[in-house]
Amino acid sequence: MSKAIQSLRGMHDILPSQSAAWQHLEGHIRDIMRGHAYREMRTPIVEQTALFCRSIGEVTDIVEKEMYSFEDRNGESISLRPENTAGCIRAALQHGLLQPGAISRVWYQGPMFRYERPQKGRYRQFHQIGAEVYGAAGPAVEAELILMSFELWQRLGLDADMHLEINTLGTAEERAAYRAGLVAYFERHYDLLDEDSRRRLSSNPLRILDSKNPAMQEMLNAAPVLTDSLGEESRAHFAELQRILAAFPIDVRVNPRLVRGLDYYSHTVFEWVTDQLGAQGTTCAGGRYDTLTEQLGGKLTPAVGWAIGAERILALLEAAGKLPAVPEADVYVIIAPDVPAAEGLALAADVRRALPGRAVMANVAGGSLKSQFKKADKSGAALAVILGAGELQDGQVTVKDLRRTGEQQTIERGALAELLGGLSPASTH
Repeated sequence: MSKAIQSLRGMHDILPSQSAAWQHLEGHIRDIMRGHAYREMRTPIVEQTALFCRSIGEVTDIVEKEMYSFEDRNGESISLRPENTAGCIRAALQHGLLQPGAISRVWYQGPMFRYERPQKGRYRQFHQIGAEVYGAAGPAVEAELILMSFELWQRLGLDADMHLEINTLGTAEERAAYRAGLVAYFERHYDLLDEDSRRRLSSNPLRILDSKNPAMQEMLNAAPVLTDSLGEESRAHFAELQRILAAFPIDVRVNPRLVRGLDYYSHTVFEWVTDQLGAQGTTCAGGRYDTLTEQLGGKLTPAVGWAIGAERILALLEAAGKLPAVPEADVYVIIAPDVPAAEGLALAADVRRALPGRAVMANVAGGSLKSQFKKADKSGAALAVILGAGELQDGQVTVKDLRRTGEQQTIERGALAELLGGLSPASTH
């Protein structure tokens, strides 16, 4: 007997018992996006490899080590998307969504792919939810995005577990001046650099500041600070963002060592961080990337956004005991063994029309009334609607409260819709 095929390492199934938690998170996201007039964008999972080389940077870990890239049958190099900002910008340019003077607000959700060593909170197929704004240059739009993410934490009951870290990377010219001084500093302390940091010294020295190697922390703490290289305009931009955020109950911490792993960021960068998930404590990360549209062949367009790791938020909700208990069904339709199946299915259709949006499960497997009541109880349904032979003959149905009072009443079939329609949402959950 051949061995059963398993899922690929680091790529996980989302089972029916888990999907309710995902829908819970996604439902809040949709509500928040709709409330802020952000519109959903759906881009392909596969893009030209060149898109990510030009946007993320050819010397980043993502492009060098982590992308799933291969040649298609035409010999073109294509890649599974490792992130979706580049794809959204590509789509906006391709379809003419970036008009001069206009502000465009979009959001996305879906799977991303990176070939990394799987560990808790870090998978090879993972899911991100992102929000992006094109055409707005000031710190107010950055604050809007940060406040949207804070609203999500509040809705999920996670705001007490999060703090916001912010920093500014200034302009490309300011970073270039800083980079030269930073490289000179690291070269003087070359013996203290680990292998990864030595490799990054010539390609992406700012990422060395993000190292978690405890043996390097004292040396990193004494390294030059980027804010010392900023001009007046960049300082004013960052100061204004801090003033706006100070008006809200957010735990904001300026982290001068915060950098992003992608080359396209400039000015403001930020991360929401928790200490409840161990090493994978970043739950949301983003910032400004004004030059990305130009890198991808368009005109210079202000742009800013963030992305949330869905798996990490769900892990945080589970650890905090804040995942909702979602029943398999709200209403269970019990069909007596001597009632034709067609009659039971017709009754279930009537219940669904009376309770749009609710989960109505009809028993289609047969069995005694006793066994059906056990299944109804196991489903978590709040109500059972019962159709026996006598009720069918008299044009009636019986409705039973399975959770609170246990009471039941037999009513005319024609009064069912009115009875169910008058129930409060809590009565069927």
